[in-house]
Amino acid sequence: MNKAVQSTIPAEIEVRGGRVHNLKNINVNIPLHKFVAISGLSGSGKSSLAMGILYEEGSRRYLEALSTYTRRRIKLGAQAQVDSVKHIPSALALHQRPAVPSERATVGTMSEIFNVIRLIFSRLGSPVCPNGHRLKPNLKIAQAMSKSGDEMGVLTCPECGVKFNAFSAEDFAFNSDGACKRCQGTGRVRELDEEKLIGDENLTLDEGVVASWHLPGRNFMPQVAEQAGVRTNVPYKDLSPKEKDFVLNGPSKKYKMDFVSGTGRVFHDFNALYENAHEAVLESAKTSKSARAQQRINEFFHSSVCPVCHGTRLRPELLTQLAGGKNIAEVTDLTLGELDQWKQNVLSELPANMDKMATAIFKQFDDNLRPLLELGLDYLSLSRNGNTLSTGELQRIQLSRTLRTQTTGVLYVLDEPSIGLHPDNINGLLHVFHELVEQGNSLVVVDHNIDIIGAADWVIEIGPGSGAEGGKVIDQGTPAELRKKADSLIGPFLNGKAQIKVRKTASKKATSETNFTVSDYFNLKNVTATIPTNQITAVTGFSGAGKTSLILDSLVPALKAQEKGGSLPKQIDKLSTPIKSVVSVDAVPVGKSTRSTVATYTSIMDNLRRLFAAQPAAKEKHWTASYFSYNNKQGACPNCGGTGIVTLDIQYLPDMQQVCPVCNGDRYNKEIQQIKWHDYSIVDLLNLDVRHAIPIFKDVPKVQRELKLLDEVGLGYLHLGESTPTLSGGEAQRLKLVKHLNRQQKTTLFVFDEPSVGLHPLDVQVLLQVMQRLIDRGATIIIITHDVNLMVNADYLIDLGPRGGKNGGQIVAQGHPADLIHAPRSLTTQYLAEFVSRFHD
Repeated sequence: MNKAVQSTIPAEIEVRGGRVHNLKNINVNIPLHKFVAISGLSGSGKSSLAMGILYEEGSRRYLEALSTYTRRRIKLGAQAQVDSVKHIPSALALHQRPAVPSERATVGTMSEIFNVIRLIFSRLGSPVCPNGHRLKPNLKIAQAMSKSGDEMGVLTCPECGVKFNAFSAEDFAFNSDGACKRCQGTGRVRELDEEKLIGDENLTLDEGVVASWHLPGRNFMPQVAEQAGVRTNVPYKDLSPKEKDFVLNGPSKKYKMDFVSGTGRVFHDFNALYENAHEAVLESAKTSKSARAQQRINEFFHSSVCPVCHGTRLRPELLTQLAGGKNIAEVTDLTLGELDQWKQNVLSELPANMDKMATAIFKQFDDNLRPLLELGLDYLSLSRNGNTLSTGELQRIQLSRTLRTQTTGVLYVLDEPSIGLHPDNINGLLHVFHELVEQGNSLVVVDHNIDIIGAADWVIEIGPGSGAEGGKVIDQGTPAELRKKADSLIGPFLNGKAQIKVRKTASKKATSETNFTVSDYFNLKNVTATIPTNQITAVTGFSGAGKTSLILDSLVPALKAQEKGGSLPKQIDKLSTPIKSVVSVDAVPVGKSTRSTVATYTSIMDNLRRLFAAQPAAKEKHWTASYFSYNNKQGACPNCGGTGIVTLDIQYLPDMQQVCPVCNGDRYNKEIQQIKWHDYSIVDLLNLDVRHAIPIFKDVPKVQRELKLLDEVGLGYLHLGESTPTLSGGEAQRLKLVKHLNRQQKTTLFVFDEPSVGLHPLDVQVLLQVMQRLIDRGATIIIITHDVNLMVNADYLIDLGPRGGKNGGQIVAQGHPADLIHAPRSLTTQYLAEFVSRFHD
């Protein structure tokens, strides 16, 4: 390229007047063909810039270049609130929370490696004829599969001469022709759990011993059973075998009886249809439509491995064909790290005249596999269900698909790509980033990992605070430049001057502890763990090491079962604990609807409604508390129905949302806004942020107490009427904790799964102070984490490993973090020691 042309090519994306969410009319230039990191506190506006402007504008403008006919079939993003964005390439994004795949998705199908493996089996495999003779791989098989019509795949057995149809690549698809007939390709079947139909056998039918008769519309079944001659006033265990059989399996039959409804109304000669304990569940499953009812019904079922395909998802006859000495189910059970050896086995079986075809097929195989291995996913098996993967694993599979396309001139926008990554995997991720840039692309990454930010070509800091206190570009430059800037928030963590230890950890052994043993669950085999009471325990290790299996799938269900008096999960051998209840806290957004706000999630909204209903002007009109809800017809704006926004359908252009022109986004009708308390309407109060609202409610203790708690957990900048689904992960997490901070928690376990997702190191310190509040109230805390900032502030650490998958499942280090730093016993504690050595606070 000549210098004259090169000098006219833009080097930066120019954003002018960015106003998405809390961005304050920002102007910023983003270098092209570079690795750019965006940093800032949780809720400061990082994702608003990256996703709300760069991705939305980059993807929308590309799609607008397509024909109107095509655009109508593709969901277009809304136009970003920005004056101008110049020189932006077409954009692709990896979101912080990828959609959870269906039960039909596996690592193999999501990565598309399974597509290549199906091709390998159909072209390079060794089929078996109907008489049991195995054909060696040869070019004739591949040629037969390339024919069309009736001749496609027709082979002649060299041993017995019989003609037969070999399996095609499509035949090996469990989402298509190859699906097992019993489970339709899911590998599992849903069955009624007999043990859950009957509760405590010391109870009588009248006392509700039949759990399935608690489902909607079945509460009168004991009366029907009594009409049929079953005793309903004696313990279930004392019923005769005939009576028990009637309860469980009695025929559906109408009984004429007097029936008393819940309101006391008596129906004489009522024809009541009897449903036994089994039928009550099965019929409810067929007829119930509400999500809540279906959730209750699902509790009576359990999922088990399909008895026909034994979990392979495929028709059993497909497993006769081999490649590399294995059938296709055995290959999909291999981990990604084991696939290369299988590839060598396949190649060693092939005749020389198949080398060219094998090279072409395995090139695609290698192109799909390589980025997955670079991203540290070697422990995943191809058959692993997609809906069991962590957020970080899903993101990395998405990223691997992106990398292998080898595009150029694209803007990649990644939101928290380090989620779920062990420190040892960060180098692989950075290698992928640099490879994307070397291919001629531009990369913008929103992340808080110090190693990722330190490796960027350019860093943009958004802040200085969160919410209304953020939304400005407070600094930018190379990591080396930010290390020297006194006003940079991330600088002290880059130059080693930040204070990383922010709480005093326990100096002595806990007075009590929880001990439990997991006998056999995935890669956990006879693992015994100890959780000290009234301390923070960090559970660490590589993805796939067994952290989730140990805590979320074993300990938490065991504690919940113990709380309800039920039986422990099958994998739990022993459980000894002073814990009585367990609370799981994640970073999933609070509420799904824009109608959910900070005020409605807490009890603040209920108190406000009662407060306004008690005003003389409201009493004169006989307006109750329900009138002061924007979710009710009496209070809502008639134009927008209480949402504050209206959606406009503008044909082939994307739907446009705008503030309701009648209520101006206030949600309420004008009449409701006329009622005042201390000269404030309910809209005025909802528009206040928490900090400004605290003194206003000094004489309303119930409201002020919750406002102070919100401020103490670092959410003082949020408005009372702020929509909760728009909150960041860190904000959602702290909001969920507010309701627990005013209670004694001596017998409560709080479990945090990756709590630092979306959190700046300074936000992590705020979260640790909130956790300390819970500890001060007697709580016990478990953190499942990869974040070294959290590890160094924990009282106790349990590290699982040594790696992931088959190479994990063992406790490789445990003890006080300070001891483990001085004498590292695992790869995790080596990284922890190296991290601490960087800081001199």
